[in-house]
Amino acid sequence: MLRRPDSHVRHVLGAVGATAILMLILTSCGPSPSPDPDPSPAVETPGATDEPAGPTYAPDGTAEDNLPLFSAIVAQVWASDQRASGRAYIDALIAAGFDRTAMQVTQDSTTVGNPAESLQFSVRWGEKECLVGQVGPSTGDPVTVVLPQLAEGRCLVGTTRAIDW
Repeated sequence: MLRRPDSHVRHVLGAVGATAILMLILTSCGPSPSPDPDPSPAVETPGATDEPAGPTYAPDGTAEDNLPLFSAIVAQVWASDQRASGRAYIDALIAAGFDRTAMQVTQDSTTVGNPAESLQFSVRWGEKECLVGQVGPSTGDPVTVVLPQLAEGRCLVGTTRAIDW
């Protein structure tokens, strides 16, 4: 016997409706949560769940431990209007806790007075490593790495400027 197409649709819709009603009945008949016998306000412990907003300075850590902070500072200065100033990078690193006496920076301008195509700056870390940054038009995006120290505890090759401010 042939069925009419609309009877099949009515049968499917009826089954779906019955299933939905059954699900509704079963979920509403479940146990309800019991109320809390002693509703006391939650007490927050200051600092217990507070995570630092970003990388932090780790004076007892390794150069690699401090690279995220070094990189974040470099990116922040690079995004500012002081991006072509070596002093801005050094000042920001000092403000974050890095040791001024362990730093080196190259000149901001060439010998003929043009802006430098690339600035390098560094922080000597311990006896063997350096945090090194490079920025400038010829660099593109800022570059930050951990490199081995050079002879005499230096991090940068060539002449650097005095950090005497």
